[in-house]
Amino acid sequence: MNEQKLRGLMGLTVRARQAVFGEDGCLKTIRNGNCGVLLLDSGASPATKKKYQDACGHAGVRLGMLPEGMLLEATSKPGMAMAVIRGGLAQQITGLLDAADPIQSANNCGGASVE
Repeated sequence: MNEQKLRGLMGLTVRARQAVFGEDGCLKTIRNGNCGVLLLDSGASPATKKKYQDACGHAGVRLGMLPEGMLLEATSKPGMAMAVIRGGLAQQITGLLDAADPIQSANNCGGASVE
């Protein structure tokens, strides 16, 4: 997995205003069908992880687990999750996640790790 490329795409996603942060915003984006991929910090609590896994599993949204602290480093935004709006950037990020863990790409959800 090319973490440097993923960090760059995450930063570009924020600059392009294609990222949603915060629990309410992320869950709303997932539920209304606008989320292409959800990136979750591995430092999130088990309850938070379960909440996002359940929401992503129900909506068929890809969930990517990031190394602890990578979300903050790449985006300069505090928080545990980033929802990426459907589109080209979400597809590129999903492609990187699929390359890192092709087994997870088969079921289109779950916690693919990029470590």
